[in-house]
Amino acid sequence: MNPKEETLKMNYAAQPDAGGHFGPYGGMFVPEILVHPLQELTRAYAEARQDPAFHAELAHLLKEFVGRPTALTYARRATEQLGGAKIYLKREDLCHTGAHKINSSLGQVLLARRMGKTRIIAETGAGQHGVATATVSAMFGLECVVYMGAVDMERQALNVYRMRRLGAKVVGVTSGQQTLKEAISEAMRDWVTHIDDTHYIIGSALGAHPYPMMVRDFQSVIGTESREQILEKEGRLPDHLVACVGGGSNAIGLFYPFLNDAGVEMTGVEAGGLGAGLGEHAARFQGGKLGILQGTKTYVLQDGEGQISLTHSVSAGLDYAAIGPEHAWLKDMGRVNYTSVGDREAVEALGKLSRWEGILPALETAHGIAYALRLAPTLSKDSIIIVNCSGRGDKDVQQLAQWEAAQAALTPQEALAP
Repeated sequence: MNPKEETLKMNYAAQPDAGGHFGPYGGMFVPEILVHPLQELTRAYAEARQDPAFHAELAHLLKEFVGRPTALTYARRATEQLGGAKIYLKREDLCHTGAHKINSSLGQVLLARRMGKTRIIAETGAGQHGVATATVSAMFGLECVVYMGAVDMERQALNVYRMRRLGAKVVGVTSGQQTLKEAISEAMRDWVTHIDDTHYIIGSALGAHPYPMMVRDFQSVIGTESREQILEKEGRLPDHLVACVGGGSNAIGLFYPFLNDAGVEMTGVEAGGLGAGLGEHAARFQGGKLGILQGTKTYVLQDGEGQISLTHSVSAGLDYAAIGPEHAWLKDMGRVNYTSVGDREAVEALGKLSRWEGILPALETAHGIAYALRLAPTLSKDSIIIVNCSGRGDKDVQQLAQWEAAQAALTPQEALAP
């Protein structure tokens, strides 16, 4: 038996262990003052997982409020243009608020109410998690504070406005690189001083235990629906799953229900940014090394002295120095392939999908789309790819216009760069 066959005999659903470890990754690396609220959250989530009433309320709200199940759309023109595998899009862009983030925000706000918390805090990069959290907080009448890097506030101004109209207080963070990492740090500082009445809704499958597991579980509705829908449409499972990976919530949500299916290959797509140099990208598996950042042990982009590196991506939601610990474990186990797509290829893929299918994806999503456009022509016409269309691109139109104006000003030599 070859190593890949041996690996696929594992029960991936058994991860993480009781301490929140995915192999050597994960865990709970936080200040002592946060240990108690994390243990409280772990107990509350363990109880909720076993409570049919909790699942019934969540399922009801996912249907009536979020709009699930979302469609699995056959991308006919893209498939015809590329001449290879059939491409299906899992349409998380059709969720209320415009992205997959609300799946987890909704589950976590129900947990917060269960624990008697009256105040919600969150971090956000591209703004979609902030909008989702502001939305569910408004729905239940809870105070909401969202931390967001000042750079991200500028490039995602539409989502800042949406959050404020929903009643959330948006706090700009001006330290460091002024992006997602700094927003998470500020949210954790807030939590330390308000542990009695506050729940921190983390937006991705990262941070200290139980967040990576909990966010994965709430987002796995994506893969569960996709599995049922592709069996109905094609009578079999897909050959390949593709999703962009920042922290990794949309990707693990799609991948998780398929992990034990040996015939289904999976690819997570990181932000290749401007190039291979440290500080030019956010591809943790192409330059990162083992480290601890914001509560978890995982792959982290860092310099020779262990200082967290600057990152870059045209997409705010992928612009982060670490990756969720379950993705790190899946990479090491060889179960999921991880690659990267640069800024320019992502923007070009966004344009192609918009013109071919009438679907304007988020810049984050466009990284996964770009890889699928590479992959499809290399596969036979009877192959099937599912790409997670994790969010819509309305939020990115201003930034896209600025990017296109900057590209128009480049010299011919500059325009040939990745």
